[in-house]
Amino acid sequence: MNGSSPLGATALFLMACSLKATFLLGGAWLVASATRSLSAAFRHSLWVAAVLGTLALPLLALLIPAWHSTALRSAGAVWTIGHAAAVNGDAGKMPVTMVEAVLTAPAASRWAEFVLLVWGIGFCVFAARLAAGLIGLRRIASTARALYDSESARMAQEICLRMGIRRDLRILESDQPLTMPVTWGALRPTILLPVSATNWLIDCKQNVLLHEIAHVARMDWVFQILAEFVKAAYWFHPLAWIAAARLRRESEQASDDCVLGAGIDASGYARNLLALARTLGNPNRKWSAALATAYPTNLERRFRAMLDPSIDRRNLTRRRRAVVATAALLLLIPLAALRLPAQDAAGKFGGTISDPSGMPIQNATVILNNHKANRIQMTTSDAQGRYSFVGLPAGQYELRAMKPGFSEFRATIAALDSGHEVTQDLTLQVGGVDEEMDVIADGGPRDGVKGGVENGVKDGVSGEVIGGVASDGPPKTIRVRIGGEVQAPKLIEKVQPAYPAKAKAAGIEGTVILHAIIGREGNPLSLRVMNRQIDPELARAAVEAVSQWRYRSTLLNGDLIEVDTTIMVNFTLKP
Repeated sequence: MNGSSPLGATALFLMACSLKATFLLGGAWLVASATRSLSAAFRHSLWVAAVLGTLALPLLALLIPAWHSTALRSAGAVWTIGHAAAVNGDAGKMPVTMVEAVLTAPAASRWAEFVLLVWGIGFCVFAARLAAGLIGLRRIASTARALYDSESARMAQEICLRMGIRRDLRILESDQPLTMPVTWGALRPTILLPVSATNWLIDCKQNVLLHEIAHVARMDWVFQILAEFVKAAYWFHPLAWIAAARLRRESEQASDDCVLGAGIDASGYARNLLALARTLGNPNRKWSAALATAYPTNLERRFRAMLDPSIDRRNLTRRRRAVVATAALLLLIPLAALRLPAQDAAGKFGGTISDPSGMPIQNATVILNNHKANRIQMTTSDAQGRYSFVGLPAGQYELRAMKPGFSEFRATIAALDSGHEVTQDLTLQVGGVDEEMDVIADGGPRDGVKGGVENGVKDGVSGEVIGGVASDGPPKTIRVRIGGEVQAPKLIEKVQPAYPAKAKAAGIEGTVILHAIIGREGNPLSLRVMNRQIDPELARAAVEAVSQWRYRSTLLNGDLIEVDTTIMVNFTLKP
């Protein structure tokens, strides 16, 4: 997999969050299974912490400084997600055509699109179900009748005072006589009762209100909605479904424990619950995330819990709540800061590539070479000249940018740190022209002059000529579509230098290196001899001939421009 793109980085981030959520939800499952002897309220708090931690993981992973695990990095050497474009070796030995062939392979860039597409479709489906349920609750509330001075409202107010609930509680009466009691809402919680509730016995009505108000006291509906959102975000993850189901189950048992803890007889409460399940219809609205008093599928388990005197029914104390919160933070913070091997990166590095006129250059090859790690990352610029790297191991890099018709750009990028975004805009200069020609004459003594001249030529090339490269033949015209158009200059009229008679008689040989600027009209300007140690006669002959050369004009995006050229004239005597 290749993470060197925004889509690839997003897909890797999603996969990393999924893996971390596995540890978090799996840990909650193990702890909840190991604490079955404790109260349902305690296990409910464990699942609440796991759900909240799962939601907070992506945000904390972006905010908390990264922690890189050496053990995970070593293990990730076998299976590395984020660097498929990496090639071991030296970029200088790799031809440009090979680099472009690697980068245009479609299979390495489509995995992220596929992963994000499948994930997005699933998320939208389950999020739509959740939204439809919330709309359904709103529609039910709009058709229900509010009960203010009724016996149910007064009884609910007394229970709220005993439990210390200060939020405004609404009691609604549904127009459906067989509707199961449900509770929803956060700031203004609502309890929906059927029309038939007016005919219930006082103890049955009190049991139902105690159960539903216990949900309100723990804000169970809010946490259940968050669990449903986690299930929608990680719809492919079995632990997300388990967490939502266990959270609902523990909230129901904790509310039952609250009813029994108020002194209600267990057998009488069970008979009331069974009577409600028989007479009231099951709305089959689990998908709405509304917390109902009785679901027939859960009755048998709840009855066993009610009638078991050994079960711990204590409510969650502040001390235990603090212990659960502290343990969750101690696990959540390092888990969020942990970067998997594929995420062990310097964030995003990129910028734009343009020509001297400011037009963007498309399909320019950009190479980042980490010499210490012997690793190369490659990409190409898009139609707007933009390039980017995501998933770079921290370190120092050599940056190279190349495009036919332009001079290669080289720069050293300072050490990149994890989690930082670095921008580097590049301007590629139009490539210069290199010419070489031989002037051969007969006769002349062979002595040590050639060696001395060659040494001078060598010094001149290394000391003063920058970027001068000898060509194997006449230059070729190169047309490349970029932001505009580049037309390289071409030598169309060449005058052969004459071998100076004095130099020939003295047996002097050597290479004259000239630097010139090809003007807009194609004539050499500012001719300058680069190797000053060369014989003056040879230099004069080379300058006189080259000054009469003519080039086809250089065009950049249709405009005439000037370019540098290096010309090497070799004067050689035949034996």
